Amino acid sequence: MASMATPPPVQLTTGISGRRKAKDRTFTLFLWACGVLAMLPLVFIAAYVVAKGYPALNVAFFTKEPAAPGEPGGGIVQSFIGTGLIVGMATSIAVPLGALSGIYLAEYGQGRLARGVRFVAEVLLCTPSIVAGAFIWALVVVALGNFSAFAGALSLVVLMWPIIACATQEIFLLVPQELREGALALGIPRWKVILRIVVPTAGAGIFTAVMLAVARGLGETAPILLTALGNDFINIHPMQPTDAVPFRVYNYARTPVLSQHAQAWGGAVMLLVGVLLLSITARVLSNRQQRRIR
Repeated sequence: MASMATPPPVQLTTGISGRRKAKDRTFTLFLWACGVLAMLPLVFIAAYVVAKGYPALNVAFFTKEPAAPGEPGGGIVQSFIGTGLIVGMATSIAVPLGALSGIYLAEYGQGRLARGVRFVAEVLLCTPSIVAGAFIWALVVVALGNFSAFAGALSLVVLMWPIIACATQEIFLLVPQELREGALALGIPRWKVILRIVVPTAGAGIFTAVMLAVARGLGETAPILLTALGNDFINIHPMQPTDAVPFRVYNYARTPVLSQHAQAWGGAVMLLVGVLLLSITARVLSNRQQRRIR
C-alpha cells in the first residue's frame, strides 16, 4: 500500500511590515492631534474664566446680597438660592414627565400618539431657549400677571423634558430584548417587567440623561430673563420674581461697574464648574451603563 505524501508545513508570517507600522503610527498621531485640537477651545475657555473669576470667590460672595453699585463687598447669595429653587422645581417636573415619555416611546411607541410625542420631543430638542422663554411668558406670566420662579421653572421644563425623553427612549432600546422575553415567559405582567427589570437595568443611563438635562437648564439665561425677571434680595416664594446665577452674570456683564464685572466672572466660574461636573459624571455613568448592558 502506497504511503500518502504529507504536504509540507505551512509557514505563517506573523511580522508586520515597516510600511504598515508607519501608516498605523501616522494615523494614530493624527487622531490624537485632532482630539487635542478639539479640546483646546474648552481648555482655553475654562482657564480664562477661572483666571478672571477666581479673585471674586470669597465668603461674602456666597453669603451676602449685592452691594450698591460702586461699593466694595457684597455677593450673589440670592442668585444661588434662586437657581436652586428654579432648577429644583424644573427637575421635579421634567424628570418624571421625561422618563415616563421615554418609557412609553420605547415600550409602547406605536400609532399616531407615539409619533406625535416623538415629533414634539424632537422639535423641542432643537428649539432655541429664548423661544421657550417667550412661550412661557405668553402662556404663564401674562396669565398670572407677574414674573415668578415657577414660570422660570416651566420655561426650563420645555428645554429639559425633550432631553430626558429622547435619551431615556434610546437607553431603553439598548436593554436586551431577551430580558423582557424571559420575564414575560414566566408570566410576569408587562408593567412589572418594565418596572423591576428594564428600569433597574437602564437606571444609570436614565440618571445620566437627567444630569445632562440639569446641566442644560443650569446655564440658561434667556428663559429666566423673560419669566423670572430677577431679584436683588433672597426669595424662596415660587410665585415671586427670583434671581438666578446666569441672569446675574448677564446683568453684571452689561454694567460699567468694575466690581460687578468681577462678580460676574465669579458667577461664570461657578456655572462652569457645575456644568463640567454634571457633564463629566454623566459621561462616566454612560460608559458604565454601556459596559453593563454589553
